[in-house]
Amino acid sequence: MTPKSPGVIAAYFGVIAIWSTTPLAIKWSGIGADFIFPLLIRMSLGMALCFILLAAFRIRLPINRAAIHAYIAAGSGIGGAMALVYWGAAKVPSGLIAVLFGLVPLFTGIITTLQGKDERLTGKKIAGIVLGLMGLSVIFGAGTHIAPDAMLAFFAILAAVITQSASLVWVKQVSTAIHPLALTTGALCLVVALLLPAWWLAFGHIPHWSTLAAVSTLYLGIFGSVLGFTLYFFVTQQLAASQVALITMITPVTALLIGLWLNHESTHWQVWLGTGLILLGLTLHQRQPIRVLK
Repeated sequence: MTPKSPGVIAAYFGVIAIWSTTPLAIKWSGIGADFIFPLLIRMSLGMALCFILLAAFRIRLPINRAAIHAYIAAGSGIGGAMALVYWGAAKVPSGLIAVLFGLVPLFTGIITTLQGKDERLTGKKIAGIVLGLMGLSVIFGAGTHIAPDAMLAFFAILAAVITQSASLVWVKQVSTAIHPLALTTGALCLVVALLLPAWWLAFGHIPHWSTLAAVSTLYLGIFGSVLGFTLYFFVTQQLAASQVALITMITPVTALLIGLWLNHESTHWQVWLGTGLILLGLTLHQRQPIRVLK
């Protein structure tokens, strides 16, 4: 354990706290608006704040081939995954979003194994994957109790999970030399540059927002985007990809409880059963202590 370990651990738990509250904030931010506008405002606020912080701390924003590659890798997870989440959030309860994102470690492990950059699939890892997929099947079954068309939204969230997993592995491979705040800034610039014309062509009008939606978007812009992504990329650079993915072992349960408490979301018993299976699968798949990379 090196002297910087306490900072890494603090950032690690900071990401857990932010990710536990982000699904509900996403759901609230979309009240009365199309699914792109809240995401566009969130990312624009985050991008503006990032530039302010870059100037304040005199952090350089590199513009070269390697840096752009890293921005694309990070932006695919921020923009691609979040666009799917914002669309699916209209029909999927916030707690379920976090539960589905609990599958990130499993997909991350599968991707790194297929790339030949992770240890082989042991019996415990295979059992973990099977349990995780069983939990996912149980949750999909519970989705039929929420809304008749909820399954399509579930698949959108699952696609976001796979996108986020691939982005996590990609960022780990290309972003080690870039400051986390600079990486966040570059990624947000690319995301905003793509979201703005997409929103204008698809919708093109500013919705009438409620106070709750506006405050939720402000929270997401500051904490969910700037602080959350910066801490996320920081721990991604300091820890192994599979260790970073362990964050999602905690957030499903905390997000479910927050959604139940603050948004009075009805949680079917199958959701809790599926969550338990996923967490058990993650425990088997990722049985290793957190260590700081040298």
